[in-house]
Amino acid sequence: MLKAPLLVCILIAGADGDIDRKEIKEAINVAQSKSKGKTALTGYFREVSQDFEDKLKILVQSYPYESTQRTPLLTQELGQINAVWKKIDQAFAIQLYQMMKELAAKVASSSGGLWGMKSVNTEEARLIQLTMISDPAQN
Repeated sequence: MLKAPLLVCILIAGADGDIDRKEIKEAINVAQSKSKGKTALTGYFREVSQDFEDKLKILVQSYPYESTQRTPLLTQELGQINAVWKKIDQAFAIQLYQMMKELAAKVASSSGGLWGMKSVNTEEARLIQLTMISDPAQN
């Protein structure tokens, strides 16, 4: 579960074949901001945000370089979260799911477009919905 935000970041940032600095920085900003709130996710994000960039770099290296090979692996791994939803507090699961979708949207819009003007490309748009993860509120 602690890898989930990192996997979302790699999936969305790498959808266009290139994980750039702006996308990593946005993911770090989201993780750090979530670690400072007073929600059910605060403690979780304190843990996740520690050394986020280092964890991300190490994790990226464990996947294929080509996005066409990396994306199916990340999709499959993120899909395994569905089995965990039933084992954790539903309110926490719902907040975590919503946060992962928010993270995906922010990472997708952080780079690209005309002169870097916050555009989401076709592949990012396809993945941003995180359809491989079921909504725990629907269970």
